Amino acid sequence: MDRATDTPESPARPASPTPAPANHYDGFAEAYAAENENNLQNAYYERPAMLALAGDVTGRRILDAGCGAGPLASALRDRGADVTGIDASAGMLALARRRLGDGADLRVVDLHDPLPFADDTFDDVVASLVLHYLRDWGPPLAEMRRVLRPGGRLIVSVQHPFVDYVIQNPRPDYSATTSYTDEFTFGGRSVRLTFWRRPLHAMTDAFTAAGFRLATISEPQPDPAARELFPDDFHALSTRLGFLFFVLEAPSPPVGITPT
Repeated sequence: MDRATDTPESPARPASPTPAPANHYDGFAEAYAAENENNLQNAYYERPAMLALAGDVTGRRILDAGCGAGPLASALRDRGADVTGIDASAGMLALARRRLGDGADLRVVDLHDPLPFADDTFDDVVASLVLHYLRDWGPPLAEMRRVLRPGGRLIVSVQHPFVDYVIQNPRPDYSATTSYTDEFTFGGRSVRLTFWRRPLHAMTDAFTAAGFRLATISEPQPDPAARELFPDDFHALSTRLGFLFFVLEAPSPPVGITPT
């Protein structure tokens, strides 16, 4: 999501009086993918941070949950991973297939539904800027845990709950899980995106309830290469709150105990 600030400013409001239905990515897939391909927050901040947290992925089987047009899946594949991508938007997956080729394992899957994979299928699951679209994290996280092998990892990026708190006026109950909708412009088209903001403790509680162990919580810096490419915005992004990142582990059972 192309937004990261610690000030209570809302994104610029578009001129169009008839925005598309909220979160209907099929209607603006091309414009959204083009916007996020080389911009500061996605290309030089969020994706590099996700790749750094993933580390050496050579030979690892990875599920990209909410893969969109496939930029993260492509980067992981270039680093030697075997990547499967899922997304609720057929339009986004068409762009991902254009990028990754006809042989790529890409499937239309809504994260509200059970995942179409056997238990213990993947070494890692990456969920890049997707969980904040979901009201209830319980079933999706349980499914991600199920398809991860023991010892596998879930690597997550979400909008920072403190940012989502301060940009709203009036400010919501911080301890509650609340939704808000903002309007953005992609390719000249007005788009509404709806998010679910929850406190940090609700995030970590959801992870542990799904059987994960919190290994890392990170608030990284943008790629230094962005300093020259985005001189006006780099300082702001590097000194304010942006996204929040987690690495969660699927614990292996104790030696001698067979998981049920």
